[in-house]
Formats: sequence, C-alpha cells, structure tokens
Amino acid sequence: MAEAAPLLEVEGIETCYGLSQVLFGLSLQILPGEMVALMGRNGMGKTTTIRSILGLTPARSGTIRFSGHDVRGLASFRIAQLGIGLVPEGRQIFPNLTVRENLVAASANRLGSADPWTLDKIHALFPRLAERGNNMGNQLSGGEQQMLAVGRALMTNPRLLILDEATEGLAPLIREEIWNCLSMLKARGQSVLVIDKNVENLTRIADRHYIIERGRAVWSGTSAQLIAEPDLQHRYLGI
Repeated sequence: MAEAAPLLEVEGIETCYGLSQVLFGLSLQILPGEMVALMGRNGMGKTTTIRSILGLTPARSGTIRFSGHDVRGLASFRIAQLGIGLVPEGRQIFPNLTVRENLVAASANRLGSADPWTLDKIHALFPRLAERGNNMGNQLSGGEQQMLAVGRALMTNPRLLILDEATEGLAPLIREEIWNCLSMLKARGQSVLVIDKNVENLTRIADRHYIIERGRAVWSGTSAQLIAEPDLQHRYLGI
C-alpha cells in the first residue's frame, strides 16, 4: 500500500526576525494521524518553526505545504482556516470572556467533520471547564487556562493541532491531565505537532521526533530510536 501523502510538509525554510536569521533550511513533515514532537533547547527555533508554518513570522524561502496547499505567503488566518489549531505558548485566552464564551467564539466545522468537537465534548474531556463555565478567563488558574486553550483549539475542529510548550509551568496533576488528553487525541486519530521538554512522556506517545539545534533539524526518528540513543538527549536536550 502506498504511504499517505504528508499532511504538513516543510522543506528548506529560512526565517528571520529583521536581520537576525533563526531558521536555516529546516525541513519536517507530518503524516495524517501522526503525533510528532519538536524538541530542542530554548532559543533553538522551535517556536519560530511554528510561527513560520502559521504565517505569523513568514519564512523568506523554502516550501510549506499543508493539506495539499502551498501556504507560504498566505495570511495567517487563511492558513488557520485550512485546518490548523494552535495552543500557543502562554495560552493567550481572552481574559474578558467567560470560559464558555472563549470556547464558543472559536467554534467552527469548516472541514465538515462527521464527528466534530462540541461544547459538550470539551466538557467531557475537561470537566473543570464545565464547572468554571461562567468564570472569566482571567479568573482561571494556569492549569485551567491551558485546558481552555486546548479546548478552544479543538473547537475549531482542526486537521492539525499544534501545542507550543504543552505542559510548561503546570502543576504535576494538570500536566498528567494534558498528557492523558494527548493520548486520547492520538487514539482518535488527531494529527498533532507538540513542543515540550518532557522526553519521557513524548517518547511514550509521539510517533516521531525532530531535534532542532540552532535553526536546523539535526536529527529525526521514532521514539524507539530516540530512547536507544541517550547520547542525543545529552547532546541536544541538556538531559
């Protein structure tokens, strides 16, 4: 059987902030239904990679294809409408909207999913959001805000869900809830690109990994391959 075409294909992108170049010919791909981890120390270009994919910091060269579309150069909202949901670093929920309003404001099923995410399904995934439905966004704990950011992204019914620093700064119990959520999403067949520092959990649930060092993808492979090469973790992840 022929391998499925990549859902996301990034080839040789170069991205700069003004005169400062951050990405140097970076390439990666995600197949439908895959969970892929983007790994590396702070400041190596992980968030810039995501910003380039979404058109928030446009790549100056290279190719970015998503779901069969050449998206490099498209406005970021057009790229999102093709089916990318982002859980950004820092959550960036709307502080002056209630939990319910944050979720409903993002609700869309542009791609015609037969089993779309709804408010009830998000409440089943994160019961705390149902309990806090009438609270304003700025009245939530950090963990509750992260649940809300994940729920808001899922309410767009994305083909690809991207999480930047999925569990950073969260209490251990909340982290475990987020990892359980990601495991469930993988079982559901959701395509995911995730940035996080927890190698143990990433190798437990992700299919493949890319390690970024100074704006270049210096290694890629499966969880089994990463576990079998502990020197990689010491060299590139500071473990």
